[in-house]
Amino acid sequence: MKVQLDNVPKKENSLSKKDYKQQLKQLQYHLLSLQLTLRKHGIALVCVFEGMDAAGKGGAIKRLTERMDPRGYVVHPISAPKPHEKRYHYLHRFWRKLPMHGQIAIFDRSWYGRVLVERVEKFATKAEWSRAYQEINSFEQQLTDESYIVMKFWIQISNEEQLKRFVERKNDPFKQWKLTEEDWRNRDKWQDYVNAAEEMLEKTDSEHAPWFVLAGDDKKYARLQVIRHAIDSIEAELSRRKLDFPPIHDKDLSQILDE
Repeated sequence: MKVQLDNVPKKENSLSKKDYKQQLKQLQYHLLSLQLTLRKHGIALVCVFEGMDAAGKGGAIKRLTERMDPRGYVVHPISAPKPHEKRYHYLHRFWRKLPMHGQIAIFDRSWYGRVLVERVEKFATKAEWSRAYQEINSFEQQLTDESYIVMKFWIQISNEEQLKRFVERKNDPFKQWKLTEEDWRNRDKWQDYVNAAEEMLEKTDSEHAPWFVLAGDDKKYARLQVIRHAIDSIEAELSRRKLDFPPIHDKDLSQILDE
């Protein structure tokens, strides 16, 4: 996938607040029914979320999992590796977090840190991050060969929108924990991160584990798109395997929307 991230078309949610909530609920219940179908057939799902700081990954994950069976998924917030983790190959800590068959694992940042932050901040040598593209492709191929679905999201926001969200977090005492000095420093390397991400998207987009790039300036639009894409991807895989799945949650739609 060759893409210029600064030129990703901005999209806006045109729904009213009421219609947005109704559509979100309908999609979430649909996703719940698919989660139960994956469990029934022993198919594991791995969701990867990447994007610029403050792109809305956490908010999208929250809406994605809001109506799921909590016994069937786990969210892994990924930060810098711990000292003991550095004793192993960088993929080791991710192998340990993979879901069992029939379960879902969601990665808020992931193994792509090797070719993003570790590349830009020079935590990895050029030789290390250069060979990581093939290592990652091989890793994901092994997963999809072993009854896993691998879903990868890149949420892109503009430089201006990121600054706006940073300022909002700085001024909101309940969101200040989301903002660090490192986040401010990373803004000075915006283009370096864009360049690294564009090369990553080009070299790790594959038929078995494709990237889904979406505009995130409008949070509501992005959240709906994430769930729609998750539904489409799961249904496509179930269809490929000739497995039945419910078109919508068993409950009557009018009941769902009125709750």
